[in-house]
Amino acid sequence: MTIDERIERLTERHEALTQSVELLLVATRENTESIRKLVDVTNRDAEDIRALARIAEIHDRRITSVEDGGRS
Repeated sequence: MTIDERIERLTERHEALTQSVELLLVATRENTESIRKLVDVTNRDAEDIRALARIAEIHDRRITSVEDGGRS
């Protein structure tokens, strides 16, 4: 194998590696954005769950108060 053939082969490998890295970069950016969206949705769900828990607690107190005949 001549020097020129080796250089050509290395150039081809370099180009293939560069393309692979570029594809990996794009995929990483997409995954990062998906993870951000998932975190946002999860945080909103957690807030909603906390609000529902507060509502349930308030209703439970009211029911307990009614069952006790208004004594609390």
